[in-house]
Amino acid sequence: MSLGVGLLGLGTVGTGVAEILLNPEGRQPLVQQLRLRKIGVRNLKKPRAIPLPPSSLTDQLEAVVDNPGVDVVVEMLGGLEPARRLILRAIGMGKPVVTANKAVIAHHGVEINAAAAQAGVYVLMEAAVGGGIPIIEPLKQSLGANRIQRIIGIINGTTNYILTRMGSEGAAFAHVLADAQALGYAEADPTADVEGHDAADKITIMAGLAYGGLVQRQQVPTEGIRHLQATDLAYADQLGYTLKLLATAARLGQDRDGTQLLDVHVHPTLVPKDHPIAGVKGVNNAVLVEGEPVGQVMFYGPGAGSGPTASAVVADMLNIAAIREVAHGSHAGLDPLLAAVSWRQCRLADGQLTSHSNYVRLKVQDHPGVIGQIGACFGAEGVSIRSIIQVDNNPEEAEVVVVTQQVQEARFRRSLAALEQLDSVISVACCLRTL
Repeated sequence: MSLGVGLLGLGTVGTGVAEILLNPEGRQPLVQQLRLRKIGVRNLKKPRAIPLPPSSLTDQLEAVVDNPGVDVVVEMLGGLEPARRLILRAIGMGKPVVTANKAVIAHHGVEINAAAAQAGVYVLMEAAVGGGIPIIEPLKQSLGANRIQRIIGIINGTTNYILTRMGSEGAAFAHVLADAQALGYAEADPTADVEGHDAADKITIMAGLAYGGLVQRQQVPTEGIRHLQATDLAYADQLGYTLKLLATAARLGQDRDGTQLLDVHVHPTLVPKDHPIAGVKGVNNAVLVEGEPVGQVMFYGPGAGSGPTASAVVADMLNIAAIREVAHGSHAGLDPLLAAVSWRQCRLADGQLTSHSNYVRLKVQDHPGVIGQIGACFGAEGVSIRSIIQVDNNPEEAEVVVVTQQVQEARFRRSLAALEQLDSVISVACCLRTL
């Protein structure tokens, strides 16, 4: 039984999907049942990387969704609109949706999932997080019996490539970013990647699935890597760490009314070299899930690009095709709980009340007793120091690098404020989280 596919968007990933569907030979037998019926694009005159039947293209995006020969809508447009509107249109017509659009799911996932549950159709989004890494379905199904304690992810290949190069070569951020753009790893406007927004969209989705509750994307603390210097990666290496942009979600407990309390954030973070996620290099992604009773499970692989992401998109379509085989082509047999979670009450913890270990680099005047003064500022707020090193840059100035034990954020920030008041401290040059 064939499955008619309507494809919205023909960018890098959309082209990869089309290429698989148009050349099914040698692939899993179900792929041959996926028939590409119509492709919606914004610009009909744009040159295409693969040959396509002229009749397959249209710039009337709604017509792709409405086409009676289209059984599943694959949304590859990106952004919030018209993606949201077209996804809801497809759901309203009883058509399952496959999307790689993390932004629309992160910002409008509750609305989309509620509509899918009411209509009894699937919205599958494996490609929205981690590219070719299968993480969405495991969080929804395979790991469903576990109490997920924490998710730690390197889920943006562009930033991981940049930090890998900066760490191994001592290169400046701007230089490596230019290389990443030339190689196609970074967009001409890299803001979503280097400012952490892409990773924040993805961890929002994963947190919602892991904890079964609405996470407000706009409330997720997000810090990018644009301000990082090779100096800090070198110090991290000396101290036994590597620097990664981590997206983290953790369950801290629950309020008396049963509301789950979560800590979800994206920050450049020092990772101990013996940690499983520390060795993830280049454009690769990894997601480490800590749960009970499973323990630690890590998903690793290429996180971006046409091939890996298109693979995940087609895998979602194959899931729908397989279900239709079992249900004899009827949508009535679909379980909406696999398309939309039953949302529970969740709220993000006050960031000032969460606890983390920290890395601090201070520029100081090289005077006797400066280390003692620094230690006193931390000690006054109950901040324990794990390690401290001083590097003399010239006869009058030095850099002091401190790694703290885990401490409440409010106490740590008060200690930094006290340090900035010291005459011997020229500046707080860098402050990072430590895993």
